[in-house]
Amino acid sequence: MFSRFKKWLFRRIKTLLVRSDGIGYRDEAILEVIHDGKVIERRVAKGRCPTNAGFAAVAARVGGITEDAFTYLAVGTGSTGELATNTTLEAEITTGGLARAAATVTRETTTVANDTLQLVHEWAATVEHLVRECGAFNLAAAGDMLGRKTFGLVTVPSGDHLKLTYKFPFSAA
Repeated sequence: MFSRFKKWLFRRIKTLLVRSDGIGYRDEAILEVIHDGKVIERRVAKGRCPTNAGFAAVAARVGGITEDAFTYLAVGTGSTGELATNTTLEAEITTGGLARAAATVTRETTTVANDTLQLVHEWAATVEHLVRECGAFNLAAAGDMLGRKTFGLVTVPSGDHLKLTYKFPFSAA
């Protein structure tokens, strides 16, 4: 019985999040390369392509079903566009100072008070990296991916910092 309810709830929330008159979330990722305290490169990717796993996890949390909170950020080198069926980054970076990390999590105001989940982390690169993708996750390894964004190539030189601000505004779609 519980399994049937869970499936129904997932379908219902997914329908509401996709319909133009329902509740939905978008995502916006801002990547900044920082050298000597100054932003030397900035990329912004916006869209409306949350993952299916993200929908399921949001539905579980809203319904009080145990699900880990989305508090981790990761970057990678994959360049294939975002799909709702993505469950991982295409090629997550795990070395050289840019491994998946716990983010500072806040609620921000976009349209109404506290309607936006915001995750922020700043890495210090110990080797040069070529970054093309980012994602938000609910575990330090593996886990569910709430969203994924791709960018044009961003070069992060050794010794520089990479700051990722990932926002998820919830609103009437």
